[in-house]
Amino acid sequence: MKVTVISRSGKEFIKGGLDLNDSATVADLQEAIYKRTKKYYPSRQRLTLPLQSGSQEKPTVLQSKKSLKEYTNGTLKHLTVLFKDLGPQVSYSTLFFFEYVGPLFIYPMFYYFPVYRLFGYKGERSIHPVQTFAMYYWCFHYFKRIMETFFVHRFSHATSPFSNVYRNCLYYWTFGAVIAYYVNHPLYTPVSDLQMTIGFGLGLVCQMANFYCHILLRNLRGSGTGGYQIPTGFLFNFVTCANYTTEIYQWLGFNIATQTVPGYLFLVVAAGIMSNWALAKHRRLQKLFDGKDGKPRYPQRSVILPPFL
Repeated sequence: MKVTVISRSGKEFIKGGLDLNDSATVADLQEAIYKRTKKYYPSRQRLTLPLQSGSQEKPTVLQSKKSLKEYTNGTLKHLTVLFKDLGPQVSYSTLFFFEYVGPLFIYPMFYYFPVYRLFGYKGERSIHPVQTFAMYYWCFHYFKRIMETFFVHRFSHATSPFSNVYRNCLYYWTFGAVIAYYVNHPLYTPVSDLQMTIGFGLGLVCQMANFYCHILLRNLRGSGTGGYQIPTGFLFNFVTCANYTTEIYQWLGFNIATQTVPGYLFLVVAAGIMSNWALAKHRRLQKLFDGKDGKPRYPQRSVILPPFL
């Protein structure tokens, strides 16, 4: 099979095209492009079928596991594909590790070390129980996230743009430092013991529920398989994105116990981000599972924050 690879400008990207076996897959094509260019490794490539000029349709993205013949109706011996460079990529496990490892180490620095002297505070610092519990709670959360990244999560996409490392680290590391600064401050005023117990109790229950939700999501997709499925079991019987629900409520518990403005700001920002993700996933599942052509119909559920959303 002869494959012509063109750029977005319409020019030939691989001079002379590529000759591949008739049984070649999209992954074989990506490897062939990498061998010829020595730069654009497969996860950096986005291959689509060209559209007619002026077309408003979304381009068909070539899936790596599919045969090239599937994009030629199984009859043609020639295929033209459009190449787009996605830029440097990084694996999701690496991305998540770096964004989580920062808060894991930054927060204890404000608890254990005399960093407040750098901000002009010279007095003795008295550590309240809530500050100690908050530090353990925080570190447990991010340690759990790192362990889930390497041993639980299965990612639908192998890589992410490398630039996301800077963006995500800025978000997590900055919030981690600011929250740690206020919660561990020598002038921090603790909440009552009852409020602290309620907050951390709620948070810990939600952390465990969040872990179980991640296990259920992992089991939805066997190793090496892809595609969307309807999540079921536990809180997923009532909420589309129960993993985000428990994530939000575990931070609500932390903030009930610690009660700082930066902490609640982090909660609001995180809830907003996850709500957008949840709405997109909910709509996608409703569209995929519409009850037509033998497909099951997606059940009536809350999206992320029952009873509000």
